Amino acid sequence: MGTHVRKSRRQIVNRFFEATGMGLVALDLLVFFAVYRPLGDRKAEVESRFHELQQAKRDQQIRVDVLKKYEAALPQAGKGLEDFTTKRAPSRREGFSTAAHLIHKVADASGVKVSTLAYRLDKEQKDPLERLQLEINVQGPYTGLLKFSHALETANEFMLVRDFTLTPGGENGALGLRLGADLYLTP
Repeated sequence: MGTHVRKSRRQIVNRFFEATGMGLVALDLLVFFAVYRPLGDRKAEVESRFHELQQAKRDQQIRVDVLKKYEAALPQAGKGLEDFTTKRAPSRREGFSTAAHLIHKVADASGVKVSTLAYRLDKEQKDPLERLQLEINVQGPYTGLLKFSHALETANEFMLVRDFTLTPGGENGALGLRLGADLYLTP
């Protein structure tokens, strides 16, 4: 009977250790699924958000650097704008005479003849510069007309050619050119 008791004790001890081992495995699984895995997922979320915020910070820093460059250039731009308006845009008081003088000077240099010249001050515009609309009709050879229109576009005054129409002319194979342009003036 002594061996049977020992066997039975051994079985009880073995079962106790088996049950304890199974309990520890179950406890490990419970800790893994209840604590460790959710924390691992949360850690991955936090890391991902951290990297997104770092990228957003880099993007914002790039924008700040660009704005600092603009801020540094702003005084020069203001000076350039002032130079532009004083040198390239005549005053409203001088606008009509400046336009007439420029058109006749360019026409003479291009070898064309001004047949009509009409002005209209655009008072509906609410821009910083006022616009003097010009309707110009000139006649002359094709190369002279091209030279005339090019000279107006590249003149020192701020003039924008908005209409350009060639028409058959009359005398000596001359062509006609109807040109619409805007001369910008300071108020």
